[in-house]
Amino acid sequence: MQVNFKQQVLPHLLGIVSFYVLIVLYFSPIVFDGKMIFQNDILQWEGSAKEMIDFREETGEEALWTNSMFGGMPAYLVNTEYPGDISRTVISAITLGLPHPINGLFFGMVSMYILLLTFRVRSEISVMGAWAFAFNTFHMLSLEAGHNAKIWAICLVPLILAGINMAFNGKRLLGFAVTAVALMLQIRFNHLQITYYTLIVVLIYAIGQLTYYIKEKRLPEFGKIAGILIVGGLIAVGANANRLISVLEYGKYSIRGEKLLESAGDNEAGLSKEYAFSWSQGKLESFTLLIPNFSGGASQEGLPSDSNAAEALQQNGVSGAQLTNFLQGAPTYWGDQPFTGGPIYGSIIMVFLFVIGIIYAPKRFRNIFVAVTIISLMLAWGKNLAWFNFTLFDILPGYNKFRAVSMALGITLFAVPVLGCIGLEHLYADQNKQKKTKALLLSIGIVGGFVVLLILLAGAFGFKGAADASFPGWLTDALREDRKSMLRKDALRSLAFILPSALLIFFAIKGKVKYLYATMGIAVLVVADVWTINKRYLNDDSLKKSPSESYFAPTPADKKVMQDDGYFRVLNLQNTFKEARTSYRFQSIGGYHGAKMRRYQDLIDRVLQTEISGFVKKAQEGNFDYANLPALNMLNTKYILAGNSEKAVFQNPEANGPAWFPQEIVAVGSNDEEISKIPQINTKSQATVNTNEFEVEAGAGTVSIKNHQPNKLEYTVNASKAGLVVFSEIYYPEGWTATINGEKTEIIRTDYLLRGLLVPEGPSEVVFKFEPTSYYRGSFISVSCQYFIILLLIIGLILPFTKFADYGRKG
Repeated sequence: MQVNFKQQVLPHLLGIVSFYVLIVLYFSPIVFDGKMIFQNDILQWEGSAKEMIDFREETGEEALWTNSMFGGMPAYLVNTEYPGDISRTVISAITLGLPHPINGLFFGMVSMYILLLTFRVRSEISVMGAWAFAFNTFHMLSLEAGHNAKIWAICLVPLILAGINMAFNGKRLLGFAVTAVALMLQIRFNHLQITYYTLIVVLIYAIGQLTYYIKEKRLPEFGKIAGILIVGGLIAVGANANRLISVLEYGKYSIRGEKLLESAGDNEAGLSKEYAFSWSQGKLESFTLLIPNFSGGASQEGLPSDSNAAEALQQNGVSGAQLTNFLQGAPTYWGDQPFTGGPIYGSIIMVFLFVIGIIYAPKRFRNIFVAVTIISLMLAWGKNLAWFNFTLFDILPGYNKFRAVSMALGITLFAVPVLGCIGLEHLYADQNKQKKTKALLLSIGIVGGFVVLLILLAGAFGFKGAADASFPGWLTDALREDRKSMLRKDALRSLAFILPSALLIFFAIKGKVKYLYATMGIAVLVVADVWTINKRYLNDDSLKKSPSESYFAPTPADKKVMQDDGYFRVLNLQNTFKEARTSYRFQSIGGYHGAKMRRYQDLIDRVLQTEISGFVKKAQEGNFDYANLPALNMLNTKYILAGNSEKAVFQNPEANGPAWFPQEIVAVGSNDEEISKIPQINTKSQATVNTNEFEVEAGAGTVSIKNHQPNKLEYTVNASKAGLVVFSEIYYPEGWTATINGEKTEIIRTDYLLRGLLVPEGPSEVVFKFEPTSYYRGSFISVSCQYFIILLLIIGLILPFTKFADYGRKG
């Protein structure tokens, strides 16, 4: 098979080069100066993962457990590597050496480009669609926040659908392989919520194809293709067996698993509706797809010195630094979410082309991508469309494990450019100029007219933000005028982008401009559109030379605690359960993670928050009541940090230590009863045990810790009386084993979430080891499936250029 380089290779090569160049240009300080994005979530991850990374470097082994946050938890969802896994190597190869995380955006463009080619969209339109997809604000805002796995997962959605579409276009082997490799990589990034949304997209696509194949009386053919793709999906799951087995095992014990307390709500398992739908986009807020500042931009947005708010503040005596600080972070956002980093926007031009797609795209694909768009918007509205989303929350398997449903907008910003590009391709291909002109005018009339209508009706929206309640009326009135002004200015901006785009298409239809040049002009406008909006939120100010170095630099408080080389935990009173800076050096009571252990979350909600606030209130009055901290003491909280200075370090003399013999067993019969007892008892001398599950007796003696690693703890026990020893370690029934003098023994759950052992009289050596079979069980399956997928992909790419391809065509 001969290849025409100019026609069959050069356009694709130029497209990929353009993707690379755009990434390098936008993120040049990262590529050339070694700067990094100040990503809060990634900094918190660094703090969370430090213990595991250090352990791996020191021993060459995986810790699999971390004691650095929330008292201790499995490391599967924090930082774990798997033996023989080649997915990291695959990612490095396909992203051409670009640094993480911006390599995800590059591959997102490649994925979208391939998808559009499978819909027989010409190269230049496919390049434009790829640019629009990768540079939408959803990706850039996620990048700034540090949601790198989410970006990668979404950027793989087009490639997954590309493989499926290839299979339905007759390229079954290649489609099978592409689908499998794309899904393998998506699952590897472990963002199951995006994978769930991907399955919804695939289901909608399948329904659309099924309808078509039934009408064409080709149902058996559909069944064969679907069967092949399902096998590919199962192999992709198999390629991640080690990850999935571990994560699914942990899920049962996390906050996404079954509730343990009867009074914890009406759901038997999963998250509460209030928590899951807290980030629900308002219906009106969806107009940011047309006008970026429709809802006021970010929660904190800069206002100019001539704004209404600036004038009002000056008239009321506010000036200098106070005025400047307010204007630099004014609360302009008036949408429904608790806060936001910016609007969801993927270019007004793409919305305009989307309308052309509704008119011109083949009915089958029009229905598919219109349905994907509408359903993703409905999902993102969350509690603002309660009848729909609460029903799904209750009936869809696994859907109640996810939160921040506004994330579904990432799928909206995937579907819009796909249908827009398909529509533009079919408009170009139509030979009826009159029909094309009519469709163009109708599309610009719908989108442009709607934008004009929003400008005219802007005064009707109210512009009331959640932050307004904390300001005087004269200031809120000024802020609302500024919000209205922001909407109108961005609406005019949107018109300034769609009108020249429409003119370029019009001139191409009339033969005044070649379609290639018209498309290139529109593509430049698309890039200019999304580029300038993104620079409002992710710009050079977002990039730092070494953000982690400055963020984790030891404070005087850190240095004081570091002088103690003992085994203990630290309570940081500053944002305790939403920060992992403390975890970078110490074993922390708090931490930063979206899937804490259920029992620990229960302790936070029912005991720790009340205990901590009570202690702080007394401490402010000069009464440091350490004895009245039963939960913190049983967690061996030796130090309490109230700031960064050395004087802000308080040593707790009442901490129970690493292990102890309680003098009294407090029998309980349920989880609710047990957790209610924790604040009422002296956890050093008393211990709760659910006697319906365990039989224990109180003992006496001494215990000292001999050696400690994340996955192995050794103690020396000298018992004057046989009985229960309580260890200040979190109970987790999967993977932890205990031996006493080399003999395996049962681990008892005590004090709701701690470990306990029944030790014999006399001296003993106690060893805890974390060796979860789930981690090792799936390794062979994963590695085998990964190599099989890559082999099939290579064969699928090479086969069309061999004599076997000609043989197949002749046959």
